[in-house]
Amino acid sequence: MDILNRIADLRCRKGWSEYELAKRSDLPQSTISSWYKKEMLPSIPSLEKICTGLGITLCQFFCEEEQAVTLTPEQKKLLHQYSYLTDAQKGKLDLFLQGLICK
Repeated sequence: MDILNRIADLRCRKGWSEYELAKRSDLPQSTISSWYKKEMLPSIPSLEKICTGLGITLCQFFCEEEQAVTLTPEQKKLLHQYSYLTDAQKGKLDLFLQGLICK
């Protein structure tokens, strides 16, 4: 993945200038410009700020568009609860859900 192109693409989709992205990301605009001029990659903390400014997670940044998934708070809660189940309980839950869906 070309990280600088990805940043530019996401920025342009929002119709933002580099200045607007910098302002929303709490980074100096000169820092963002220098990445492109010097063909440098942003540090992870800077990339996290860029993602925050864009309103996305690092995971969403690195996912292909059709792979990106956003969970609702309810879905996050269910997944969190599911992680505490034993394998036997997960199997029973799966059968139960299949029964609900097939009806």
